[in-house]
Amino acid sequence: MSSLLLLCTAPERRSLWRALLLALLLAITWLALSPAPPPTMDTGWDKANHLMAFGALAFASVWALWPQPRQWGWLILALLVYGVGIEIAQSFLPPREADWHDVVADGLGIALGLLSALPIQLTASRSASHP
Repeated sequence: MSSLLLLCTAPERRSLWRALLLALLLAITWLALSPAPPPTMDTGWDKANHLMAFGALAFASVWALWPQPRQWGWLILALLVYGVGIEIAQSFLPPREADWHDVVADGLGIALGLLSALPIQLTASRSASHP
């Protein structure tokens, strides 16, 4: 099995993915709720920031919690609720403001993260069924 497959799918790596997921959630929450995130953490386009953040969250979530594609509906729901929660919180935090376009960008990021994980998961599934 290739090193990428082992990194993503090996059961002993799940705790590392969970730690990464927690770190991502903490960092993204801080960046989203701070009045002025550091310029070094900004792509220059807010929607790209959302796309990349939620893509990373989705990809890490697959290996941390929901490795089977049939479980991904729950993952999508959880991440969208998180994104909506951020927007609601931002509506109360000047100079931040809520923007439904950000939730759309979150959703696109989730889709990209899952599309990135899918070929790895399919390869792992095939390898497991054909040793």
